[in-house]
Parts: sequence; C-alpha cells; structure tokens
Amino acid sequence: MVVSHQEDVVGEWASFIHETSEFVMDVIQSTKEAMVALQRSNPGVQPLLAIIQAGEDDSLLEINKKIAAKVGLNVTQICLANDCSEDEIVEEVLKLNEDPKVHGVYLHLPPTNLTSRLLDTLKPEKDIDGITYLNMGRLMQGDLSKGFTLPIGSAVVDLLQKHDASVVGRTVLLIGAEGPLGVALQCLIERSGMIAFKSHPHVKNLQRQVMEADAVVLAGAGGIDVPLTWIRPGASVIRLEPTLDTDASGMSSKSGLAYLTAAYRIQNVVHSSSRRLQEQQYRQWRLRSLKLQPLTPVPSDIEISRAQTPKPVEQLAEEIGLLPEELEAYGRSKAKVRLSLLDRLQAQPDGKYVLVAGITPTPLGEGKSTVTIGLVQALSAHLKLNSFACLRQPSQGPTFGVKGGAAGGGYAQVIPMEEFNLHLTGDIHAITAANNLVAAAIDARMLHEATQSDKALFSRLVPLVNGVRRFSPIQIARLRRLGINKTDPTSITPQEVSSFVRLDLDPTKITWQRVVDTNDRFLRKITVGQASTEKGQIRETGFDIAVASEIMAILALADSLEDMKARLAHMVVGTSRSGQPVTAEDLGVSGALAVLMKDAIKPTLMQTLEGSPVFVHAGPFANIAHGNSSVLADKLALKLVGRDGFVVTEAGFGADIGMEKFFNIKCRASGLRPSVVVLVATVRALKMHGGGPNVSAGAPLPKEYIDENLSLVKGGCLSNLRKQIEIAHLFGVPVVVALNVFKTDTQPEIDLVCQLAKECGASDAVPCHHWAQGGRGSLELAQAVKAAASRPSDFQFLYDIELPIVEKIRTIAQKVYGAQDIELSPEATAKINYYNQQGFASLPICMAKTHLSLSHMPEKKGAPTGFILPIRDVRASIGAGFIYPLVGTMSTMPGLPTRPCFYDIDLDPVTEEITGLF
Repeated sequence: MVVSHQEDVVGEWASFIHETSEFVMDVIQSTKEAMVALQRSNPGVQPLLAIIQAGEDDSLLEINKKIAAKVGLNVTQICLANDCSEDEIVEEVLKLNEDPKVHGVYLHLPPTNLTSRLLDTLKPEKDIDGITYLNMGRLMQGDLSKGFTLPIGSAVVDLLQKHDASVVGRTVLLIGAEGPLGVALQCLIERSGMIAFKSHPHVKNLQRQVMEADAVVLAGAGGIDVPLTWIRPGASVIRLEPTLDTDASGMSSKSGLAYLTAAYRIQNVVHSSSRRLQEQQYRQWRLRSLKLQPLTPVPSDIEISRAQTPKPVEQLAEEIGLLPEELEAYGRSKAKVRLSLLDRLQAQPDGKYVLVAGITPTPLGEGKSTVTIGLVQALSAHLKLNSFACLRQPSQGPTFGVKGGAAGGGYAQVIPMEEFNLHLTGDIHAITAANNLVAAAIDARMLHEATQSDKALFSRLVPLVNGVRRFSPIQIARLRRLGINKTDPTSITPQEVSSFVRLDLDPTKITWQRVVDTNDRFLRKITVGQASTEKGQIRETGFDIAVASEIMAILALADSLEDMKARLAHMVVGTSRSGQPVTAEDLGVSGALAVLMKDAIKPTLMQTLEGSPVFVHAGPFANIAHGNSSVLADKLALKLVGRDGFVVTEAGFGADIGMEKFFNIKCRASGLRPSVVVLVATVRALKMHGGGPNVSAGAPLPKEYIDENLSLVKGGCLSNLRKQIEIAHLFGVPVVVALNVFKTDTQPEIDLVCQLAKECGASDAVPCHHWAQGGRGSLELAQAVKAAASRPSDFQFLYDIELPIVEKIRTIAQKVYGAQDIELSPEATAKINYYNQQGFASLPICMAKTHLSLSHMPEKKGAPTGFILPIRDVRASIGAGFIYPLVGTMSTMPGLPTRPCFYDIDLDPVTEEITGLF
C-alpha cells in the first residue's frame, strides 16, 4: 500500500492499484518481447517455472499462472505437506536441478523451511528468486550478469521510485525484513540511491523511526502494522503481505504487489532460459597450461608423470568449453564426456584434422604417441592454439608383457600415466564382458537346440507370463528377417516355429572367440564343453586378446549410440548348417550388448604434462582391425577446438597399414577429411631400412645404430620414407615429416633426413625434441603443421567402394605395398564368393598383414617391389563394417616373453605409489 496523506487512504490506495497495474503491464510487455525473440531464434524452447510449496493453497499459483500465460511461459506446482521435512524438500529440489526442462525454481515456503542446506542444494542458475547465498553475494557485489534479483525487491524499488520523482537521499525504514529478503531489499534500495534502515516491530523507538522515514516497508509475517498517525505527510507505506487476504481498506493486494512480484519472477525465468541457451553456445577456451621444468638426464616416464600435478578434470573441462552436465568424472583426473555435446555444438565448424602416422617401424616402435602429444603441447601451450590429442586406449596385455604402456614418454606424456595404462574408465572390461556374453550365448544356444524339441524351445524362448505369450522386440525383429510378419505367438505355424527357434549353428564355422585382456599364449586354442552337464557338446575354440574383439572395432567406428547398437546387432558370429550367417541379433543378445557398452561409447578426457586436453577412446588392433582411436572422440574434439583449432590423432603401425585404414575405413565411416599427415621417422628405423642389421626388442642395439652412418640413413630415406610419403599423396593429403630425435643421432644425420624428406615430396621435414623438452621441443613441427594445414587438401579415397572385393584387395597390394599382384588361396576365393552372395561386397578392406615390412615378409625392409602378395584367407567383421583378408598368419593372442614387464612393476603399500611402469 502506498500512502501520501493519512486523511485520504482510499484515494491513495486507488492510485497505488493504478500505478502497480501499469508496472505489471510494462514488465509483462518487456518479458513477452524477450520471450518472442528467444523463441524466434530457438523455436523448441519453452521456459518452465516450478513452484515448490508447503500446503495446498493455490492462490499464489494462480497469480503466477496468469502472468505466465500472458508471456507464453509454463508453470508447474509441487505441493508438499504443511509439515514436510527438510529431506523431502531437498529431494524435490534435486530433481528440479537436474531437469533440463525447468528453467526456474521458486521456493514458496515458510522462512523456517529455507534452511542453509536447502539454499545450498538449489542450483543458483535456477534460483529465480535470488535467495541462494551465491546469488545474494552477486547482488551485494553488484554483479547480476549470472544471478537474479529478488522479484519482490524489484517490485518494491519500482513502487518507491514511481511514488517520488527523485528518490536519491530518501530514507526507507524496513520493518521485519529479516533473512534473504531483508538483505536483498536493503541492497536494492541503497543501489537506487536511497538510504535503508532495518528495524524490528517491537523496538521502543519504532514510532520515532517511522515518523522520520520517507518510506516504510512492512515485511514481516504476523500482521505487522503501524498507526496511520505515525506516518508523516507524503510518506510511502508498502506492505509485503504473506497472504493474499484483503486488508482493512477492503482492497485486495492481488491487484497490486503480488502481481508485480510475479511479473518480475516470470521475467527472471525467461532470463534464466536465455542464459542457459547462451551457455550452450560454443565457448572460447581459457586453457591454463602447466609449466614444465625438464631435467637432464631425463628421468623415467613414471617419475616425470608423478612430478607433475594434473589439473582437476572439472577445471580442464571448463577451460575447453564443456558444460558440467556433459562430464562424468571418474576420480580427480579423468572423466567421460557425454555425446550430447555433438548436438549442442552441431552448428560449430570443425577444426583442422591432423593424422600422425609413421614409416615402417622397428620392433621397438618409433614414437608416434610421443610425437602426437608433443605436437599438441606445442600447439596449445606454446602457440596458444586450441588443440586436442585423440589417442587409443592401451591393452593391459602389452603393458605387462614386453612393450610397456602407451601414454607417450619423457616430457610428452598423458598423465597420470598409471591411470592411462591401467583400467582407465573400464572400457576394455566392458568389451570383454560383452564379447564373452556373446560367446556364452552361442554355446548355450547350441546345447539347448541339441537337447530340446521345437515345441520345448519355443515354450522356453517365448514363455507364458500371466497366462500370455509375447514376443520380445528382438524376437519380432528375427521373425521379420525370416519373412514371418506375425506378432502373435499363437498364430505361428509349426514350420515357422522351427525356423524361429533353430539357429542351427555349424560348430565348425563359428568365428566368435572369447577374449581376455592379458597376453596368454595357452588360451590360443582350447576345448570347451567337457563337463558332463554339457551333454557332449564339445568343440575347439580359443581366446583372443580383448582389443582384437570386433566389439572394439565397432566402438571405434560407431558415430552414435544408435549406430553402435545397430552394428552390434549385425555382428556375424558363425554360419548355420544351411550356409546362412548367424548374427548377435539372431542370438537375442544385441540389446544386452548395447547396455554393457552404453558408458564405453563415451570418450575419456585426460590431459598431457602441459595441461593440453586428450581424448582416450578405443584401441582396435591395427592388423585384423583398423588400428585407430574412435570416430566419436575425433568428432567431439573437432567441435571443441573450433574452426582455427587442431585435432591430432594417431594411426597404428606404419602408414601402409594404419594410415591406409584410417583413410579408407575410418574416414568413410566418419565423413571427416584430414588436413595434413605427420609422418614419424627415426634415424634408427631409417638405418634399418637402408640395410642395417636386425633390431630385436630386449637386445642391445648393434653399433650401426649408435654410430653415425650417413649411407644407411640415405638408403632408408630413399626407400621406405619415400614410399610412405607417396602412399599419403595417393590420398591427396600433404605430408610433414617429423624426425623423432634420439640422443645417439648426430646433426649430419638429422640434417640429411630433413633434406631428403623434402626432396621426396614432403611439405616440410623437421627434427623433434619433445621427449627431452616437451612441447617446446616440437615448436618447429607445430609451425610446419599449421602452415601445411592452411593449404587446401585434395583428399580422395584409394578405391571405389563398389569395386569387387578382389579388385579392392589388388589395389591396396599394388598401390600401397608395391606388390606385382595378389594370389588367392582356394579358401580365400570361396570366402569371397560367399561374401558376394550374402551382399557384403560393398564393404571396405582391412588388410591383416605384418607391420614390420611393406610386404608380407617381415625380413624384407626398405621398399620391396615385384612380389606376389598371398591371401591365405578372407574374413569379415560385418558389424564393424569391413572385410579383412589374412596375409600370412596373424596372431590375435600375444604371449609373454621370458622376462615380462611385470617383473619390474610394484606397489608401495604405504604411499600407494606404483613403480616400474613405462
């Protein structure tokens, strides 16, 4: 109520109602305009206000609904009991916090219910009444860019300003304004130029305080009132009534302050929705790099990793523009990233796409992972360009076997390296569980089909539930594939029942094996079904290492959860006795596989030693599969770095294997096109290809690799390095050669490699010292990659996907490997004919060949030509989406050496520190 003369209360009340109505309409109009603009640019947005209240009084709800209706906003109400507990209120608030459809939460509760715990629970971005401590703090600091002003406070200030032409210096007495309401009112009034004093209705000198005030605000519950005789002429009085009853004048406050407060509340909801949409737009990076202090000599990898403290993963995520709800933390240093990011940044242009490949390696490896990490550290920490590394997750088999970990090395590592190399976020364990569920389903199905009649099988596969049989959705899908368009189990004929229940798998043509993530040579060939309970269903099978599972290849190639689910369903596990392929969907297991893999499909976010972001996701074999990290990791990273950023990913083995499959398989699946290839070479590998002696893991290097030998270096450059550059050019992509420098390399050797690489067609060739110096040691490489990526790329596939299978194999053999021709075994020819018959001819080719030579002969180094490439067998990963010819014998289960790495790996039980990993 606003009064300027105690003798004319009714007249002033009418004026108050008129003024307030004008304010309400002004606020509604401005909010409506904001709403129209919001929905014009975002048609699917519908802001929602949620009101939590104690009791069933709907009067407040009706006021908010009326205002909301005028604006075009929705309101929902949650009514709790009058005596509801704090836990009950907190539970409802937590639900609303996580509901993306709710943009504002109003706690219409008694002051005693607004506990510290409750205010701490409510998300500040949904606190449209501005009562949380964070929003109060923002108000006190004058920063309302993210917070909200208390709606009733805005209403009071409006009324005070409307009543007096000039409010600067006027005194306002707040009676009974306690808690958040009192703080907000006092702050808002003082920010408008007035002077606010707080008082209590029971103080002795209240009359004097009232008579001296230019305005009085009665804010307490319990019917606080002051005699009209205390109000001095021209003073304003505003009552913040806790109920909506009429007062002594007979005028209802429904026509005044309550409506104005509701109007400001609805305005805050629209502002909240608008802010939410702004937050979902692409965010500029604010990456804080971690400083390196390289030591000489370079310590062990694990010592370097442990000496650097990684940023909390939530901080890293915020720096690169991820929203909190897009992150699923796994401890302090790693987190899964949700695929919803792709929808949010759908319109965001992709960054530059860089592939790191290598020349044909020695058995020791040439450091593609370290180059990848060093390059990203140079781009982000030193050139200040948004950059992301995308790496494969390592198998624990090599980690405990002979190769060691795959986190990089020296001062170019992913940290913490222990977490990177061991378990990570459990993706490989999920693959193991899913793969072995398929294997169990195969053997169980063959047992049950061998020991039961059609009728018994049907009764168990489609059981009676409450007297009714119903097909599951996956069973209906099988019926349709069989050409049986029925959904009622009672309408199936005996012949249709037999077709439905019998997969009739041929035990000799089951292609699916069990997996384990350990190098275990004695599982390469096993016999199952020897217990008497298996009723003679004995067969030979074996184990692969987990990363050789087709499910791993599917994880790496899927571009959505839906796509992964479809690929899992299409996996062929064997052939029936009639020659028909049997799929995971036929087994009825594909839905369960998707459930096991639903978290594994999300890439894992980690960081390098210098704080650059890394996605670690998937790790398919580079021989029987395509040897690249996931499509999804690359797609997420390309959106996050933005148009001018860089995503650097790595392909397994040499460019003839990993790079060729990256282009012909991964790029077909993803639709992405690379900007530049970084080809990693070492003086050591070049000497081997130039005629140097054999290099063996675990044995000392011959002196030719330690002493300067320009002749061997030249021979390797003009053979293998030249050929690998030519392979990249087949795809129309520019090449930058990165020479990974070792301490035994001499400057003349380094200079010779860089000179000859450019003569062989590389855009540039530079030495890299990231192992010893971190990102600073790869600055020259980063600048060369930036320059090469700025030039247009003319990417093309090596072959037309519709070519016959034999011609696609021949094209790879001749153009990539340098073979004169191919030779198909009778078994390979029969398989190709079968795949053609089944409609699989249009799949890309994934050659399974040794990585130690361009040919099929590991001992043939350099760039051999004129050989005939023998194709021993041809197999298919239909779910993953490729045909893989076998060139020679491919082991999919490594064995342990005489002295595995695990001899050196240990744990300190006091500090829990791990030693011996590398």
